[in-house]
Amino acid sequence: MVGERIKSIRESKGITINELAHIADISKSYISSIERGIQKNPSINVLDKIADALGVSLDILLDSKNSDINLEDDWVKLLKEAIGQGLTKEEFIQFTMLMGVKRKKATLESSKMHKNRRTM
Repeated sequence: MVGERIKSIRESKGITINELAHIADISKSYISSIERGIQKNPSINVLDKIADALGVSLDILLDSKNSDINLEDDWVKLLKEAIGQGLTKEEFIQFTMLMGVKRKKATLESSKMHKNRRTM
């Protein structure tokens, strides 16, 4: 389970096992054995190094509820392109907030139109 989450997060971030091994300072074969479920009980120290290298909290690796999170490849590609073009986390947050406001406004306008039609 933890190995599947590590692999899923690693792949979603476009990181190879070699890169993860280098960043985490853990052997490639050991990480591979964790991902494939051969090593079922890695130490907290090892998991903490892997979490750090992946840029996630240790809780994310250990929380089985997060195993269902799996971004579609096209979303990952779009996000990587946007980041590559200089999109910052703050800009992304602002964009999503703006879209939320626009959706609420569109919903309100739509409900007003339906209400006006009924009164005519």
